[in-house]
Amino acid sequence: MDTPRPDSPRTLPGRRGLLSFAAASGALAALGGAPAFTASAAPARPADSPMVSKGTGTELWWQAPADDGSMITQGLPIGNGRLGALVSNDPGRERLFITDATMWTGGLNATLGSDGQFPYAREDFGSFTLLGKLTVDIPDHGLSAVSGYRRALDLRQGLVTASYVRSGVTYRRQVFASAPDDVLVLHFTQDGGGRYTGDISLDGTHGETTTGVPAGRYASFGADLPNRLRYGAAVTAYGSGGTVAVDGARISFRNCESVTVIVTGGTDYAPDAAKDYRDPSLDPRKLARTKVLDAAGHSATTLLHTHVADHRRLFERMNVSLGTSTELQRGMDTWERLRARHADDTPDPELEASYLQFGRYLMIAGSRGSLPLNLQGLWLDGNAPDWMGDYHTDINLQMNYWMTDRAALSDCFDAFTDYCLAQLPSWTELTHTHFNDPRNRYRNSTGRVAGWTVAVSTNIHGGMGWWWHPAGNAWLCNSLYEHYEFTQDRDHLARIHPMLKGACEFWEARLLTTTVTDPVTGEKREVLVADSDWSPEHGPLDAKGITYAQELVWSLFANYRAACGVLGKDSAYARTVAGLQNRLYLPQVSPKTGWLEEWMSPDNLGETTHRHLSPLVQLFPGDRIRPDGSTPEEIVEGATALLTARGMESFGWANAWRSLCWARLKDADEAYQLVVNNLRPSADGGNGTAPNLFDIYQVEQGRGIFQIDGNFGTPAAMIEMLVYSRPGHVELLPALPDAWAASGSITGVGVRGGFTVDLSWKDGRPTEATVTSVGGRTTTLAYGTGKRQLTLAPGRSVTLRDLGR
Repeated sequence: MDTPRPDSPRTLPGRRGLLSFAAASGALAALGGAPAFTASAAPARPADSPMVSKGTGTELWWQAPADDGSMITQGLPIGNGRLGALVSNDPGRERLFITDATMWTGGLNATLGSDGQFPYAREDFGSFTLLGKLTVDIPDHGLSAVSGYRRALDLRQGLVTASYVRSGVTYRRQVFASAPDDVLVLHFTQDGGGRYTGDISLDGTHGETTTGVPAGRYASFGADLPNRLRYGAAVTAYGSGGTVAVDGARISFRNCESVTVIVTGGTDYAPDAAKDYRDPSLDPRKLARTKVLDAAGHSATTLLHTHVADHRRLFERMNVSLGTSTELQRGMDTWERLRARHADDTPDPELEASYLQFGRYLMIAGSRGSLPLNLQGLWLDGNAPDWMGDYHTDINLQMNYWMTDRAALSDCFDAFTDYCLAQLPSWTELTHTHFNDPRNRYRNSTGRVAGWTVAVSTNIHGGMGWWWHPAGNAWLCNSLYEHYEFTQDRDHLARIHPMLKGACEFWEARLLTTTVTDPVTGEKREVLVADSDWSPEHGPLDAKGITYAQELVWSLFANYRAACGVLGKDSAYARTVAGLQNRLYLPQVSPKTGWLEEWMSPDNLGETTHRHLSPLVQLFPGDRIRPDGSTPEEIVEGATALLTARGMESFGWANAWRSLCWARLKDADEAYQLVVNNLRPSADGGNGTAPNLFDIYQVEQGRGIFQIDGNFGTPAAMIEMLVYSRPGHVELLPALPDAWAASGSITGVGVRGGFTVDLSWKDGRPTEATVTSVGGRTTTLAYGTGKRQLTLAPGRSVTLRDLGR
């Protein structure tokens, strides 16, 4: 029988105190570089050309443009971290579907339904939506009138290109999203005396009217959503050898040797709960006009060089070689290679390395100086994405960011941190005012509430949707703390410390005391268990002590205590949390199934092959369960048995999670097979990879949707197969598959404890490793049965050779 804990939590602030906390936290978040469409200083321009020739594994290419009705599976993604687009590359009708990360309907959504849960619909919770669509019509360049068509995505330079021949003239275009200039650029050129004649139109997707200003050389639109979010966009163009002019709402170009089109837009969203997430001083339409006209003061070459230098600064932190593909494989376009890889079941190591690098490309394009990547990333083909394109806190948001630190993109993680800090005041207030509603099946039986938590779904306005998700606060905090483990960034740790403390306070008020019997000794003891909850998204709706919650809270408590030690603060409360952690119930192996229990029951109360691996969160992303002798053997065996039972066939993100777990168990065959399963070409909306490499999630027969977490989770798994780490320990090639064993290398791998690793291998054994400290001091480097103890000052490196001997 469950009874409330006798310990009383800290005194809670009243509503006025919460709002004061909201104002202070909102201001703090705003200072942290969180998302905003703002004026910015002129960017630094590179003195020399940063352009490079295409390299193996960094260019993807296709022999046909995207169909206008299939942009989400065929359009090529570009983005500057805030502003994104899908590009069609149609010779006669170039199309860009443009997004801004903050273009959201909905609001705080603070009125509970009859079940004590928040509403979850586009009208109240809201949805991520398109900002607009850009069209460049070139009527005499229809696909049937051209030959030799080719389009490509240069991952290394962040550049989409297309080329074709018409009447003996070679026409080329470059499309990119510049972070320094905060614009999208399309540059049309030709060799052989050709000319461009056509029209440019910029259209909103919410009923806006676009107007042109001939004297100003631009066209623009602006409006407000029903939630008072103001937004706007603008486009301008210039050319050579002809004329470019504003004609009504369009921009026309006639008989031009080259044409450059520049477009941008944004909203008045601000990361400040105290200001209702709006900046009333901002006029997005006016700012968009200013930005495009400023950019138009520079040549297309200058804009391109500025962008490429900025993009390469991030992308080239990691180089990956998983082996050499055949000339036949190299001769195929990307979609042909995917289909051949599946049909022949023949490894294509350069394609697989490209998939890893594509994930890094998407992270650079989608997570810089803006909101974190949601279910859709930064890319849409309409205004009705499934699940509203929201932030799911029961795996998907966290999975989006598993790759960043491992893949040498730690600064791309900042958007995740900034989002959580900006939302925290609203999450805290809603927790205090709504969580213990008597209709909420997940309310605290203790009658007390403290700190903060979240729902399964969150939006950008401080609001929540779907169902309450009590353990979501622990998982978000654990992700934020793990970033510190990689970077050793004390400023980051200080910023997130209040979040960790608030989550601990929530659990101090929530945990229940119950009595359990040791299955071996028969001894009875009192333990702390989580109140009624749902093991995402699976099984009974009101189970107590679910493994998912117990494990996440165990890590939360451990991470909070470690943070307090590093920062030298809250020692008294850290001791209280230590006492709670020591009393937490931890899962056992079922005597009936032989699996690690998902619920405090020996029975399987759900679907055996369910997509979620909720009870295995301490296999990955946690590492309390380890096959190195530090974890009781029966627990490792029970976790392995449960993972086996879950199966090898699921959705992209679920396969990625499985692959990561198998990598942690050092099973290279299973880990690699799940990567291969995700590379399966999607057919008729089935699970797998689309022609543009987006991961497709089949929601019903014949209908699949793009959901980006598979594109990030799979590269994370590939890296984890090559390098495993925890603070104080790094292991090389823990799950190297045969397909990559002949030879390979990877540079810039982030490891926990504050180091990076460059690694080369041959014939399945490491040949050289360079370890560099980014803040860490000591670690153990292991391969097989060998170990080396390393001590390095920050910024110093050591190179070890002949590791395989």
